[in-house]
Amino acid sequence: MSDILLIQPPVVKATEPPLSLAVLTAALQKQGHPVTVVDANLDAFLYLLSAEQLTELSGPNPTTSIHRALRHRQASLDLLRSPAAGTSFARYSTAVRHLNRLLTLWCRDDKAERLTLGNYRNQQYSVFAPDDLEKFVNGTARTLFRRYFQEQLLPQFAQSPPKLIALSINYLHQALPAFELAGLLRRQFPAATLVAGGGLITSWQRPLRQLNLRLPPFDHLVFGPGEAPLVSLATEQAASEYFLADAGSIGFCPDFDFARLGEYFSPEPVLPVSSSRGCYWQNCLFCPEAVAPVHPYQAFAPEDFPLLLSTLSKQHKVRNFHLTDNAIPVNILRGLAARRDDLQGLRWFGFVRFEPILENGDFVQQLSQAGCCILQLGLESGSQQVLDRLGKGITVASAKKILGNLHEAGIAAYVYIMLGTPGETEADAEMTLDFLEAEAEKIAFLNISIMNLPRSSGMLDDPAQYGMTEAQLQDERSELGLYQRYQVSGDWDRSAARRFLHKRLLGSAVIRERVNRKPPMFTSNHSLFFLNGLK
Repeated sequence: MSDILLIQPPVVKATEPPLSLAVLTAALQKQGHPVTVVDANLDAFLYLLSAEQLTELSGPNPTTSIHRALRHRQASLDLLRSPAAGTSFARYSTAVRHLNRLLTLWCRDDKAERLTLGNYRNQQYSVFAPDDLEKFVNGTARTLFRRYFQEQLLPQFAQSPPKLIALSINYLHQALPAFELAGLLRRQFPAATLVAGGGLITSWQRPLRQLNLRLPPFDHLVFGPGEAPLVSLATEQAASEYFLADAGSIGFCPDFDFARLGEYFSPEPVLPVSSSRGCYWQNCLFCPEAVAPVHPYQAFAPEDFPLLLSTLSKQHKVRNFHLTDNAIPVNILRGLAARRDDLQGLRWFGFVRFEPILENGDFVQQLSQAGCCILQLGLESGSQQVLDRLGKGITVASAKKILGNLHEAGIAAYVYIMLGTPGETEADAEMTLDFLEAEAEKIAFLNISIMNLPRSSGMLDDPAQYGMTEAQLQDERSELGLYQRYQVSGDWDRSAARRFLHKRLLGSAVIRERVNRKPPMFTSNHSLFFLNGLK
């Protein structure tokens, strides 16, 4: 066991190894620091879904549905890890349903906690309230992961205590389990330096700095890229400050040697890779990246990125890649297209903007030849007025052209729509409905949501311009809240938008079909395995 321990706490979708820890591992080992990596998210799911644990929890007289799910437990796990999952959406959905049913055995009778293969929620506590986080740290509150932490995770390190422990916390549904785990680690290893970083921690940077707020039991919080701060801590050269931020060293070449790829819930192994950090656009007013970026923008050399994919493919015998960029930069797309002959047999997917270069049908064909199988595109609205108001920098006409090119090239379009943006009207929503119905043949998968207004949104600089009459944190006691509750001057608010979504958008057969194509729970992470069914 090495002196440095990197942990991904639950809960995230257990479909691929954590890229953040792979990049940190590479950076630390490059400087001569051995690292132990634990994907506690994957291990927690394996523990919670083990036959031994579930048999004990279900008791001698389980309900019919639990008995059925127990009987199909191993077959369901096997299917999610087999290419056969992509041959039958119905069998796949049944397997997911069986495993989700089994996870309910871990939830308390009061249903305060809810765990699925894709999410974790605790309705009794707020992840945005420091007082609630501290309850999990000191043990007065517990999550359903406590048993896994105490029986399986912590004993691994009892004989060789680590000196530096870093938790990567990127999503809201990791927060409570992560702080509970941090408290347990602090009590077991009081001399260790305990650090937290990741997307969620970085999104809290502004309120934490403004309030000079510390989050026990951590000795340091890292904002933004973690490579340089962790290397400094490992060499005991870090500053004594509680908040650490240093974007001077950003890595793109991950080390996945720790990953047990065959154990992830994926029909084929998938490796996450990023060609950039941050967002190169940073003008969408509904996005916190425009005002308070999680990472400063920096990109990998476009001529070298195809070689990185090829190298990782050979090292780990993997052909599928998830490009995790906020939006894959145009020069990276050009680099992939130029080296398409070197990428034969590989498949990749990720987010892009509706960029003018995608209006070039020949270029889109080259992307397909380079292994691009799905592109995720945030359209948000079919109304040009809404797009302009949001700062999207795209046109409806361009979106139509690009969707057509993708369809012709055999690249599946995974389109995102967001209703209820400030200033939107019912007429704008009708335009979105018209657009989706007219372009449905070119859309493979569709995700429709209602907007949550980030606390740092640029729209809050002039609320009246966007039809807002009032805005405040959704929960005043939650200092770390990420979203604002707002009122609008007209009668088209989030509630009206939600009614429109359910009655008008989902009332359309072609729209509903594309929404329902998304694999349950795993959605975009597994969509590439169901492309044959779309042809």
